[in-house]
Amino acid sequence: MRVDGSCHCGAVRYEADLDPARVGICHCTDCQQFSGAPFRTSALVEAEAFQLLEGSPSLYEKIAENGARRSLAFCGQCGTHLYGTTPGATTPFYSVRVGTLAQRAELPPRLQIWCSSELPWLADLAGIRRVPKQ
Repeated sequence: MRVDGSCHCGAVRYEADLDPARVGICHCTDCQQFSGAPFRTSALVEAEAFQLLEGSPSLYEKIAENGARRSLAFCGQCGTHLYGTTPGATTPFYSVRVGTLAQRAELPPRLQIWCSSELPWLADLAGIRRVPKQ
């Protein structure tokens, strides 16, 4: 599936070809903290299928729980997190943040990981009062 995305302010834009079956939710505490949300939804994209069209994201390198390095890309102007990648990987890929994609409504997650860190109140969302707009 051909997708395109950008940061909130539009300074960084990209496009990619991705497999909708490779969309997942991560409940790890790093993703919770980086996203400011209870989980982060990402799509795995092979490096050769990802192309920056405009701008140059800032990078932050973190060490994962397993000791692996991860480079996290974000817009230096508006702070939107765009993707993560593993520097020096033999089979490089981008973990593109689904919320930055124009086609996000067409990409439901197919897998959840780090469920041991899932916030316990997520299961109760269906019972909370819903308002269409603020």
